[in-house]
Amino acid sequence: MNTLLSRFRQYLALERNRSKNSIAAYTHDVSLLLSFLDPTPPEKATTEQLKGFLQYLYDQGMSARSQARILSGLKSFYFFLVYDGVMEDQENPTHLLDAPKIGMHLPDVLSLEEIEAIINTIDLSTPEGHRNRAMIEVLYGCGLRVSELVTLKISNLYFDEGFIKVLGKGNKERFVPIGGMAQRMVNLYMEGARKQLKVQKGEENYLFLNRRGHHLTREMVFMLVKKWTAEAGVEKSVSPHTFRHSFATHLIEGGADLRAVQQMLGHESITTTEIYTHLDNEYIRSNIASYHPRYR
Repeated sequence: MNTLLSRFRQYLALERNRSKNSIAAYTHDVSLLLSFLDPTPPEKATTEQLKGFLQYLYDQGMSARSQARILSGLKSFYFFLVYDGVMEDQENPTHLLDAPKIGMHLPDVLSLEEIEAIINTIDLSTPEGHRNRAMIEVLYGCGLRVSELVTLKISNLYFDEGFIKVLGKGNKERFVPIGGMAQRMVNLYMEGARKQLKVQKGEENYLFLNRRGHHLTREMVFMLVKKWTAEAGVEKSVSPHTFRHSFATHLIEGGADLRAVQQMLGHESITTTEIYTHLDNEYIRSNIASYHPRYR
Protein backbone atom coordinates (compact mmCIF):
# COMPACT_ATOMS: atom_id res chain seq x y z
CA MET A 1 0.00 0.00 0.00
CA ASN A 2 2.87 2.38 0.76
CA THR A 3 4.29 1.77 -2.71
CA LEU A 4 0.86 2.37 -4.26
CA LEU A 5 0.44 5.64 -2.37
CA SER A 6 3.93 6.72 -3.41
CA ARG A 7 3.08 6.12 -7.08
CA PHE A 8 -0.20 7.97 -6.59
CA ARG A 9 1.69 10.99 -5.20
CA GLN A 10 4.01 10.96 -8.22
CA TYR A 11 0.99 10.74 -10.55
CA LEU A 12 -0.67 13.76 -8.91
CA ALA A 13 2.53 15.79 -9.07
CA LEU A 14 3.76 14.87 -12.55
CA GLU A 15 0.63 14.01 -14.52
CA ARG A 16 -2.00 16.19 -12.84
CA ASN A 17 0.26 19.05 -11.70
CA ARG A 18 -1.45 19.21 -8.30
CA SER A 19 -0.15 21.48 -5.55
CA LYS A 20 1.63 20.09 -2.49
CA ASN A 21 -1.43 20.81 -0.36
CA SER A 22 -3.76 18.94 -2.73
CA ILE A 23 -1.38 15.99 -2.90
CA ALA A 24 -1.21 15.80 0.90
CA ALA A 25 -5.02 16.01 1.19
CA TYR A 26 -5.71 13.39 -1.49
CA THR A 27 -3.13 11.01 -0.05
CA HIS A 28 -4.63 11.37 3.42
CA ASP A 29 -8.14 10.72 2.07
CA VAL A 30 -7.02 7.60 0.20
CA SER A 31 -5.26 6.34 3.33
CA LEU A 32 -8.59 6.61 5.17
CA LEU A 33 -10.27 4.58 2.43
CA LEU A 34 -7.58 1.88 2.44
CA SER A 35 -7.93 1.49 6.20
CA PHE A 36 -11.71 1.24 5.83
CA LEU A 37 -11.48 -1.37 3.04
CA ASP A 38 -8.80 -3.52 4.68
CA PRO A 39 -8.26 -6.36 3.84
CA THR A 40 -10.01 -5.75 0.48
CA PRO A 41 -7.54 -4.26 -2.05
CA PRO A 42 -8.84 -1.00 -3.56
CA GLU A 43 -9.06 -2.40 -7.10
CA LYS A 44 -11.51 -5.06 -5.82
CA ALA A 45 -13.74 -2.59 -3.96
CA THR A 46 -17.35 -2.20 -5.09
CA THR A 47 -19.45 0.92 -5.45
CA GLU A 48 -21.47 -0.25 -2.43
CA GLN A 49 -18.29 -0.42 -0.32
CA LEU A 50 -17.38 3.12 -1.33
CA LYS A 51 -20.90 4.26 -0.45
CA GLY A 52 -20.38 2.58 2.90
CA PHE A 53 -17.17 4.56 3.34
CA LEU A 54 -18.96 7.85 2.64
CA GLN A 55 -21.73 6.82 5.05
CA TYR A 56 -19.06 6.12 7.66
CA LEU A 57 -17.69 9.65 7.18
CA TYR A 58 -21.20 11.07 7.51
CA ASP A 59 -21.72 9.13 10.73
CA GLN A 60 -18.49 10.68 12.05
CA GLY A 61 -20.04 14.12 11.60
CA MET A 62 -18.26 15.07 8.35
CA SER A 63 -20.08 17.74 6.36
CA ALA A 64 -21.38 17.21 2.84
CA ARG A 65 -18.77 19.67 1.55
CA SER A 66 -15.92 17.69 3.13
CA GLN A 67 -17.36 14.44 1.80
CA ALA A 68 -17.50 15.94 -1.71
CA ARG A 69 -13.85 16.97 -1.43
CA ILE A 70 -12.89 13.44 -0.34
CA LEU A 71 -14.91 11.93 -3.19
CA SER A 72 -12.95 14.11 -5.61
CA GLY A 73 -9.73 12.61 -4.20
CA LEU A 74 -11.09 9.07 -4.47
CA LYS A 75 -12.07 9.60 -8.11
CA SER A 76 -8.54 10.82 -8.82
CA PHE A 77 -7.16 7.73 -7.07
CA TYR A 78 -9.25 5.34 -9.15
CA PHE A 79 -8.40 7.19 -12.36
CA PHE A 80 -4.78 6.66 -11.33
CA LEU A 81 -5.36 2.91 -10.80
CA VAL A 82 -6.73 2.71 -14.34
CA TYR A 83 -3.85 4.84 -15.65
CA ASP A 84 -1.34 2.65 -13.80
CA GLY A 85 -2.81 -0.55 -15.27
CA VAL A 86 -3.99 -1.89 -11.91
CA MET A 87 -7.59 -2.14 -13.16
CA GLU A 88 -9.74 -1.52 -16.23
CA ASP A 89 -11.84 1.61 -16.64
CA GLN A 90 -15.11 -0.38 -16.71
CA GLU A 91 -14.18 -1.73 -13.26
CA ASN A 92 -13.89 1.75 -11.73
CA PRO A 93 -16.39 1.80 -8.83
CA THR A 94 -16.45 5.62 -8.60
CA HIS A 95 -18.26 5.96 -11.95
CA LEU A 96 -21.59 5.32 -10.20
CA LEU A 97 -20.88 7.45 -7.14
CA ASP A 98 -22.68 10.79 -6.84
CA ALA A 99 -21.33 13.62 -4.75
CA PRO A 100 -23.48 14.64 -1.76
CA LYS A 101 -25.64 17.69 -2.40
CA ILE A 102 -24.06 20.89 -1.10
CA GLY A 103 -26.06 24.02 -0.50
CA MET A 104 -24.77 27.46 -1.41
CA HIS A 105 -22.32 28.52 1.25
CA LEU A 106 -21.88 32.25 1.60
CA PRO A 107 -18.63 32.86 3.48
CA ASP A 108 -18.35 35.56 6.12
CA VAL A 109 -17.27 38.92 4.74
CA LEU A 110 -15.70 41.69 6.78
CA SER A 111 -16.83 45.28 6.49
CA LEU A 112 -14.18 47.96 5.99
CA GLU A 113 -14.75 49.04 9.60
CA GLU A 114 -14.13 45.50 10.85
CA ILE A 115 -10.96 45.21 8.78
CA GLU A 116 -9.70 48.50 10.21
CA ALA A 117 -10.56 47.34 13.73
CA ILE A 118 -8.50 44.16 13.22
CA ILE A 119 -5.60 46.16 11.74
CA ASN A 120 -5.68 48.55 14.70
CA THR A 121 -5.05 45.70 17.15
CA ILE A 122 -1.58 45.15 15.68
CA ASP A 123 1.12 46.57 17.96
CA LEU A 124 3.59 48.41 15.73
CA SER A 125 6.04 48.85 18.63
CA THR A 126 6.98 45.14 18.54
CA PRO A 127 9.56 43.68 16.13
CA GLU A 128 6.81 41.71 14.38
CA GLY A 129 4.36 44.62 14.24
CA HIS A 130 5.30 46.02 10.85
CA ARG A 131 5.48 42.51 9.39
CA ASN A 132 1.98 41.73 10.66
CA ARG A 133 0.57 45.00 9.36
CA ALA A 134 2.16 44.36 5.97
CA MET A 135 0.70 40.84 5.88
CA ILE A 136 -2.85 42.05 6.51
CA GLU A 137 -2.51 44.83 3.93
CA VAL A 138 -1.30 42.32 1.31
CA LEU A 139 -3.97 39.70 2.22
CA TYR A 140 -6.81 42.20 1.87
CA GLY A 141 -5.25 44.52 -0.70
CA CYS A 142 -4.30 41.74 -3.14
CA GLY A 143 -6.81 38.99 -2.29
CA LEU A 144 -4.15 36.32 -1.80
CA ARG A 145 -4.60 32.81 -0.49
CA VAL A 146 -2.65 32.25 2.72
CA SER A 147 -0.38 29.76 0.91
CA GLU A 148 0.40 32.49 -1.65
CA LEU A 149 1.16 34.97 1.13
CA VAL A 150 3.67 32.79 3.00
CA THR A 151 5.51 31.86 -0.23
CA LEU A 152 5.65 35.42 -1.60
CA LYS A 153 9.19 36.21 -2.74
CA ILE A 154 11.03 39.53 -2.63
CA SER A 155 12.14 38.96 -6.22
CA ASN A 156 8.47 38.90 -7.24
CA LEU A 157 7.70 42.40 -5.96
CA TYR A 158 7.38 44.84 -8.88
CA PHE A 159 6.42 47.96 -6.99
CA ASP A 160 7.51 50.35 -9.74
CA GLU A 161 4.91 48.74 -12.00
CA GLY A 162 2.39 48.32 -9.15
CA PHE A 163 2.25 44.51 -9.30
CA ILE A 164 3.36 41.40 -7.45
CA LYS A 165 3.87 37.98 -9.02
CA VAL A 166 2.07 35.21 -7.15
CA LEU A 167 2.52 31.44 -7.30
CA GLY A 168 -1.00 30.03 -7.05
CA LYS A 169 -2.69 26.64 -7.20
CA GLY A 170 -1.08 24.12 -9.53
CA ASN A 171 2.11 26.24 -9.56
CA LYS A 172 0.41 28.73 -11.86
CA GLU A 173 1.84 32.24 -11.78
CA ARG A 174 -0.22 35.41 -12.06
CA PHE A 175 0.36 39.14 -11.64
CA VAL A 176 -1.81 40.93 -9.08
CA PRO A 177 -2.02 44.73 -8.61
CA ILE A 178 -0.79 46.02 -5.24
CA GLY A 179 -1.94 49.36 -3.85
CA GLY A 180 -0.01 52.17 -2.23
CA MET A 181 -0.87 51.32 1.39
CA ALA A 182 0.27 47.71 1.04
CA GLN A 183 3.46 48.83 -0.71
CA ARG A 184 4.26 51.32 2.06
CA MET A 185 3.75 48.73 4.80
CA VAL A 186 5.89 46.15 3.00
CA ASN A 187 8.68 48.70 2.47
CA LEU A 188 8.57 49.75 6.15
CA TYR A 189 8.87 46.10 7.18
CA MET A 190 11.71 45.36 4.74
CA GLU A 191 13.70 48.46 5.68
CA GLY A 192 13.14 47.98 9.40
CA ALA A 193 12.37 44.78 11.29
CA ARG A 194 13.31 42.38 8.50
CA LYS A 195 16.83 43.80 8.22
CA GLN A 196 17.41 43.03 11.91
CA LEU A 197 16.74 39.30 11.45
CA LYS A 198 19.36 36.62 11.05
CA VAL A 199 17.93 35.03 7.92
CA GLN A 200 18.49 31.28 7.59
CA LYS A 201 20.19 29.86 4.52
CA GLY A 202 17.73 29.27 1.70
CA GLU A 203 15.16 31.65 3.20
CA GLU A 204 16.65 34.90 1.90
CA ASN A 205 14.06 35.46 -0.85
CA TYR A 206 10.95 34.88 1.27
CA LEU A 207 9.27 38.16 2.20
CA PHE A 208 7.60 37.28 5.49
CA LEU A 209 9.86 35.66 8.10
CA ASN A 210 9.50 34.63 11.73
CA ARG A 211 11.92 35.75 14.45
CA ARG A 212 14.18 32.74 13.72
CA GLY A 213 14.63 33.78 10.10
CA HIS A 214 12.38 31.12 8.53
CA HIS A 215 9.40 31.86 6.31
CA LEU A 216 6.04 31.75 8.04
CA THR A 217 3.70 28.77 7.94
CA ARG A 218 0.02 28.92 7.05
CA GLU A 219 -0.82 27.74 10.56
CA MET A 220 1.07 30.67 12.11
CA VAL A 221 -0.82 33.21 9.99
CA PHE A 222 -4.12 31.50 10.89
CA MET A 223 -3.34 31.75 14.62
CA LEU A 224 -2.35 35.42 14.31
CA VAL A 225 -5.56 36.31 12.46
CA LYS A 226 -7.66 34.53 15.10
CA LYS A 227 -5.84 36.46 17.84
CA TRP A 228 -6.31 39.86 16.19
CA THR A 229 -9.97 39.14 15.44
CA ALA A 230 -10.69 38.29 19.08
CA GLU A 231 -8.86 41.39 20.29
CA ALA A 232 -10.84 43.55 17.83
CA GLY A 233 -14.12 42.18 19.17
CA VAL A 234 -15.22 40.93 15.73
CA GLU A 235 -17.59 38.02 16.31
CA LYS A 236 -17.60 36.60 12.79
CA SER A 237 -15.74 33.42 11.87
CA VAL A 238 -12.53 34.92 10.48
CA SER A 239 -9.54 33.20 8.90
CA PRO A 240 -6.87 34.47 6.50
CA HIS A 241 -9.19 33.43 3.65
CA THR A 242 -11.85 35.82 4.95
CA PHE A 243 -9.70 38.73 3.77
CA ARG A 244 -9.67 37.18 0.28
CA HIS A 245 -13.47 36.87 0.36
CA SER A 246 -13.75 40.48 1.53
CA PHE A 247 -11.36 41.68 -1.18
CA ALA A 248 -13.49 40.10 -3.92
CA THR A 249 -16.84 41.09 -2.45
CA HIS A 250 -15.85 44.72 -1.98
CA LEU A 251 -14.65 44.86 -5.59
CA ILE A 252 -17.93 43.42 -6.90
CA GLU A 253 -19.94 45.78 -4.69
CA GLY A 254 -17.92 48.67 -6.12
CA GLY A 255 -18.76 47.64 -9.69
CA ALA A 256 -15.55 45.79 -10.70
CA ASP A 257 -15.66 43.62 -13.82
CA LEU A 258 -16.14 39.94 -12.93
CA ARG A 259 -13.45 38.81 -15.39
CA ALA A 260 -10.93 41.16 -13.81
CA VAL A 261 -11.75 39.81 -10.34
CA GLN A 262 -11.42 36.25 -11.68
CA GLN A 263 -7.94 37.03 -12.99
CA MET A 264 -6.83 38.70 -9.76
CA LEU A 265 -8.06 35.76 -7.65
CA GLY A 266 -6.49 33.18 -9.95
CA HIS A 267 -9.74 31.24 -10.49
CA GLU A 268 -9.64 28.83 -13.43
CA SER A 269 -13.42 29.08 -13.93
CA ILE A 270 -15.58 32.19 -13.90
CA THR A 271 -18.19 30.06 -12.08
CA THR A 272 -15.99 30.05 -8.97
CA THR A 273 -15.81 33.84 -9.03
CA GLU A 274 -19.57 34.17 -9.50
CA ILE A 275 -20.18 33.25 -5.84
CA TYR A 276 -19.25 36.86 -5.06
CA THR A 277 -22.19 38.10 -7.15
CA HIS A 278 -24.41 36.02 -4.85
CA LEU A 279 -22.71 37.63 -1.87
CA ASP A 280 -23.44 41.03 -3.34
CA ASN A 281 -27.09 40.12 -3.90
CA GLU A 282 -27.35 38.90 -0.31
CA TYR A 283 -25.87 42.19 0.86
CA ILE A 284 -28.52 44.08 -1.11
CA ARG A 285 -31.33 41.84 0.16
CA SER A 286 -30.27 42.26 3.79
CA ASN A 287 -30.30 46.04 3.38
CA ILE A 288 -33.80 45.99 1.90
CA ALA A 289 -34.96 43.68 4.70
CA SER A 290 -33.57 46.08 7.29
CA TYR A 291 -34.85 49.37 5.92
CA HIS A 292 -37.85 48.87 3.62
CA PRO A 293 -41.12 49.15 5.61
CA ARG A 294 -43.09 46.80 3.33
CA TYR A 295 -40.35 44.15 3.15
CA ARG A 296 -40.73 43.39 6.84
